[in-house]
Amino acid sequence: MSKKRKLTAEDLCSIQSATDPRWSPNGKEVAFIKTHIQQENTYVSNLYHLDVTSGETTQWTYGEGRISSPRWSPNGEELVFVSNRSGKNQLHVLSTRGGEAKQVTEADNGAGNPVWSPCSGKIAFTTSLKKGEIIPKDESAEVEEVKGKDELKPFVTSSMKYKADGTGLLEEKEQHIAIVDLATEEITQVTEGEHSYTLFDWSPNGEMIAYATNDGVEEKDFSFNNELYLYNLTDKVREHIETKEGYVGGAEWSPDGKKVAYVASERTYENASHSKLWVYDAVTKTQECITEGIDAPVGDFVVADIQQGAGVQSVVWNDKESFYFVISDQGNVSLYYGSIKGEVYPALDGEHHIYGYDVHGPSQQVILAISTHTNPGDLHLLHVPTGKNTQVTRVNEKWLNEVEIAQSESIVVKSTNDWDVHGWLMKPPGYVKGEKYPLVLEVHGGPHAMYANTFFHEMQLLAAQGYVVLYVNPRGSHGYGQKYVDAVRGDYGGNDYNDLMAAVDYALEQYDFIDQERLGVTGGSYGGFMTNWIVGHTDRFKAAVTQRCISNWISFYGVSDIGYYFTEWHIQADLNDIDTLWQHSPLAYANDIKTPLLIMHSEKDYRCPIEQAEQLYIALKRQEKKTTLVRFPESDHNLSRTGKPNLRVERLNHITKWFDEYL
Repeated sequence: MSKKRKLTAEDLCSIQSATDPRWSPNGKEVAFIKTHIQQENTYVSNLYHLDVTSGETTQWTYGEGRISSPRWSPNGEELVFVSNRSGKNQLHVLSTRGGEAKQVTEADNGAGNPVWSPCSGKIAFTTSLKKGEIIPKDESAEVEEVKGKDELKPFVTSSMKYKADGTGLLEEKEQHIAIVDLATEEITQVTEGEHSYTLFDWSPNGEMIAYATNDGVEEKDFSFNNELYLYNLTDKVREHIETKEGYVGGAEWSPDGKKVAYVASERTYENASHSKLWVYDAVTKTQECITEGIDAPVGDFVVADIQQGAGVQSVVWNDKESFYFVISDQGNVSLYYGSIKGEVYPALDGEHHIYGYDVHGPSQQVILAISTHTNPGDLHLLHVPTGKNTQVTRVNEKWLNEVEIAQSESIVVKSTNDWDVHGWLMKPPGYVKGEKYPLVLEVHGGPHAMYANTFFHEMQLLAAQGYVVLYVNPRGSHGYGQKYVDAVRGDYGGNDYNDLMAAVDYALEQYDFIDQERLGVTGGSYGGFMTNWIVGHTDRFKAAVTQRCISNWISFYGVSDIGYYFTEWHIQADLNDIDTLWQHSPLAYANDIKTPLLIMHSEKDYRCPIEQAEQLYIALKRQEKKTTLVRFPESDHNLSRTGKPNLRVERLNHITKWFDEYL
């Protein structure tokens, strides 16, 4: 057996991701998406078919574009998916008997989120529309648009929500719901107006759709809530499902149409509030919170850098009385079973990250997309009655046989107020007993996210370069209770900082192979804020890399796409309290920074705009501190996860080069 090679930054382009598995109605087939990086520096995703009986996987679509959202028709004869093969995302329908897929929408601003009617003859979908725009498009508007397409015009807004990371300046478009009739190719617009609508599901009797909207709110700048509605397609009357003020994330009808399960989070702790699973009884008009007794959020809150296009379903009914959902808890994302009788228990737990699943009730099977520390992700078949869990794809088998993968060890650290802090320590592959190794502390963004038992290419790269990698979930992270995730608000740079330092102290005490004179730290977004904060409050780190960071809460308030409310939620101060904002700003402690600091930022980051990096860079440079600024063109806040592949590799190379130089 030949010796495996070390993992490299370029291996990012060799890893494939399998996502969004969906059962066929007969329970014998699964459709899913597989994504890889093309040599031309683009992501390519195609539709794949898994024959559950034989275990054979077949590629169903080809091409160099992106495909997403595969959905079987209820009769199993067709499959709809979203593809950008025509230039914009549009709906395409493919016969399961073979042949070419047919494009069924030509929406000016693209189409997505397809939902089949029970009769398999229609598909509901969402599209963005400008104010006054309708489907079908007004021809005169098209002429006007073409005529003025080369003209430079000023952007005018009276809204505070006028830009968004990954999108740029918003053209005051709203998301609306429409339905395409496959037989007549006629498109019917369901919603209109100056508010957006999120499509969830179509009722089993074909009469209603479930959606969420905030169309009852006039002041949209401060509207962070939405409401759940059941809309009757015939008489155009809708039923409002009373939820506590907050956000509804997904809803699905039971097979008999008598109940609706949905996931919602309240506003008690703003965006730190746990999301919970509810069931609404459409007959009795009553509802019950299924996860009230579970101190963990429903959904996937993992930060990782590999799974492309992953999106876990909020809830999937198993039969008319039971359903499945996932919960983020203790660094894992696990599958749970629930019922209208109040039963709730894990259906598949363990040290893993479930980032996609679907249920076929009649055969009592669940198809899952699962990642671990040592596997980027594969599909697994769970037979519920026996608990048998079988891996049915091996999309990265060849690559995994070539490279050496580092193992992670779970740790629990005591911190301030005797709170437990959970995390992992990763040794370099080929670790030799008796040798000393430098350590890099990684800090995640969010802050309401969590590191988990999932594959993380960046961690693996640092380990392959000879570093011990320490990554933990300080207070503010999801997965450790409502009190824990809320604890960071109003305390940025307080006990979250203490948690991270406690983890470093623990590592140095417990592992004698770590060289305490060679410590590094890095993180992005909130992790970038914390990296800046750490080097402004201790000199124990010999090198640091801050990414897409926050350095000044005063300017962040006005320049970030979320600044005016996020700052109030998390720092709990506004522009009338400059002292508090400045007290929590790493820029205020720039004079104390002695650690060589690499500052990396995307030029089109609207979440943490690049001026945050520029301010810190100039402050340090003016004092002749060791610092370098790296700017990534045409990139937004999500560079490390979904950015241009070559720039993602460049980013990783800059990180490792900086640590190599100073550690």
